[in-house]
Amino acid sequence: MRPAADIRLGRAICGDLAQAERREWWLGNGRGAYAAGTVAATLTRRYHGLLIAPVEPPLGRRLLATRAEATLLVDGDAIPLFTNRWADGAVDPEGHRWLESFHLDGRMPVWRYALGSLVLECRIWLMPGEDTARMAWRADPGPGREKTPLQLRVALLVNDRDHHQSTPSDAPEPAVHAAGGELRVEHPGHTWMGAVADGVWQTVTPQWIEAFDLPLERERGLPDRDRHLHVASVVLPLEPGRWTGLGVAREAVPEADTGGALDAFRAADDGEVAHWPRAAPEIVTAPAWIRRLALATRDYRFARPLPDGGEGASVIAGYPWFGDWGRDTLIALPGLTLATGHPDEARRILETFGRFLDRGMLPNVFPGAGDRPEYNTADAALWYVHAWWCYWRETGDFRAVARALPGLASIIDHYTAGTRFGIGVDPADGLLRAGEPGIQLTWMDARIGDRVITPRTGKPVELNALWHNALAAMAELAEAAGQEGEDYQHHAGNVAGAFVRFDRPRGGLLDVVDGPDGDEPAVRPNQILAVSLPFSPLDPRAQARVVAETGRHLLTSCGLRSLAPCEAGYRGRYRGGVEERDGAYHQGPVWGWLLGPWALAEYRITGDADAARARLLPVGDHLTDAGLGHVSEIFDGDPPHTPRGTPAQAWSAACVLEAWWRLERVTSGRAPGPYQSPVPNHEGG
Repeated sequence: MRPAADIRLGRAICGDLAQAERREWWLGNGRGAYAAGTVAATLTRRYHGLLIAPVEPPLGRRLLATRAEATLLVDGDAIPLFTNRWADGAVDPEGHRWLESFHLDGRMPVWRYALGSLVLECRIWLMPGEDTARMAWRADPGPGREKTPLQLRVALLVNDRDHHQSTPSDAPEPAVHAAGGELRVEHPGHTWMGAVADGVWQTVTPQWIEAFDLPLERERGLPDRDRHLHVASVVLPLEPGRWTGLGVAREAVPEADTGGALDAFRAADDGEVAHWPRAAPEIVTAPAWIRRLALATRDYRFARPLPDGGEGASVIAGYPWFGDWGRDTLIALPGLTLATGHPDEARRILETFGRFLDRGMLPNVFPGAGDRPEYNTADAALWYVHAWWCYWRETGDFRAVARALPGLASIIDHYTAGTRFGIGVDPADGLLRAGEPGIQLTWMDARIGDRVITPRTGKPVELNALWHNALAAMAELAEAAGQEGEDYQHHAGNVAGAFVRFDRPRGGLLDVVDGPDGDEPAVRPNQILAVSLPFSPLDPRAQARVVAETGRHLLTSCGLRSLAPCEAGYRGRYRGGVEERDGAYHQGPVWGWLLGPWALAEYRITGDADAARARLLPVGDHLTDAGLGHVSEIFDGDPPHTPRGTPAQAWSAACVLEAWWRLERVTSGRAPGPYQSPVPNHEGG
């Protein structure tokens, strides 16, 4: 079974440059490398390229191969099949005009060019587990033209820069060596790149192609020009029905087997799909858009090298500019791994993260090579407890839980006694407080210089919902491991009793209590977690008021607004330079990841799983916009809720996928509620 080709774009979009450019494709390789571009095959971001690989794993990603510009040689004509934007406003050439269609074959982007009866197909993919990118073309000359000579002239453009930067004007040129179908590009001081082609490489005097225009960087208030180096070209023969192409790799020369490489990538995607009937039966019968999301999870899960030389597992928080983030990974984990039938991978991620526990805390941003972890997050450790509980409920793997329990208990102990950044329990009411000047600790963590936009110092509502949930979860986990859980349960009861302090006179919950300036009454989405988490501190009437309040002011088709439009400071559009965007980040934009918790909360108060699941349907429409097959990070707070931020965000996809999966289990009778009972597994771990 292959997932339906549910993302397909025709000439109306492919031939319209604005429409074709706003739609991007993204691919990950399971090692932290990625490839990306637009349907129009233009470069509109500094992050677009054929191979962006981690030179210093797991991060340290650099743009190595920018693109392979193909020109069709037929009947004495040279027809460019690529499109470029230039700094003077020109668009030249305009290869997108020949595009008949674009679609995703599994995760693989496919372009189909039509020039009369001649049809040419192009594909790009990354080899799983390798820092290797491939491109392939196949021609169908059409009736009566089977013997017409067809060739592609392909120019290889390379680079060697951090993927967050533009190329400096004094960038050094590499040494380039060609031998038949193999090419070697040696960059001074960093790495080398190998290439292979189904033809003979012809090196050229390296030429910097200047003044590529990057409109999406300009929109973000960042430098909007770049340059790339043309180092070699190759002429590829086009034989009817036969794949021909090239490959590029970090510090390797790929195998000269275009067809075999194509089959290997498709086999890996097919293996994921073949895994579902046994391990994720809900996905098998799911709508095509859910299967698309499930397949996209492969782009986020990746192997993380550990300091001791071992190999752990983690999650890329989003493409293109995120690495692996503690909070994001743990929120996304159930949807990325459990819903898709990969509990072993969930355990590896949790055990990897357990290595970084320190004073009861987990890092917010995980370290790159030689870096120190940053522990400025109050909620990541509580999401860690929740993720272990979700793993146990799904697998019954008490042995893994028993191994993890000392670390989980240390989280509760440190949070109770007090740890970094003022995080600790207030003995007066049992609620969790957090915050110090200039430090952002919750997921609403935007900061401009030393100014935290939404400091939320005091007792944030979602932090205390997570605290109550962690205590109740620990009671069950301790008992599962044969230990006493009564103290945890007693403490959870005290927190639930104190939650009345969050009651908002006009309905819903206060966002923060006991802040430096008193309580914060602004209507924000954080309160929804007090209803959606497995263990709610609220009674059913209070839960209903929260869902009503957030539904009235915050709910949109693609997620929850971060601030109600009726509140002072609401920003309905996310645009402008860095400071303007950071100032608006949590002041109105819609966050996609919150749609899943809202659907689970709605089900909790109505018992109508079908209605709650219907809330997720607009995400299926969004998959044909922005990052194709992925879910954007944020959207404008005002209609039409234009996608913004990262076009491929792990927790946006994962939380929708998790909510759909849990609600499907209810309607299929596999579970009495969104969280099923554990099945004991005495061989696990």
